[in-house]
Amino acid sequence: MTEIQNPKRYDLEERTQEFARRVRMFVMRLPKTIATVEDGKQVIRSSGSVGANYIEANEAMSKKDFQMRIKISRKEAKESRYWLQLIDTTNNMELGKSRSSLIQEATELMNIFGAILQK
Repeated sequence: MTEIQNPKRYDLEERTQEFARRVRMFVMRLPKTIATVEDGKQVIRSSGSVGANYIEANEAMSKKDFQMRIKISRKEAKESRYWLQLIDTTNNMELGKSRSSLIQEATELMNIFGAILQK
């Protein structure tokens, strides 16, 4: 018997992976200053952790483990938003638009994970 997969779960896995990819593409386009290099490293780590912890939540052995992983995903999305907000894009309108879009996505992911925890 084959297991029926929940398509919404995989949509969120894909969405978090796409968020991490978009963050990486954004960071690669930043000017190489001490601040952007360091902030870029931080946002790359946290953005990747959003999806990695969500995948772990889907494989959780208990409800408590699931909730903890979802809380971590939410925390990493919030941290990603923080680092994105610190990155200065004032001299490049295109980078500014990309940054705003990523901040919005991080906020939406935080809200999604928060809603999952409420259920």
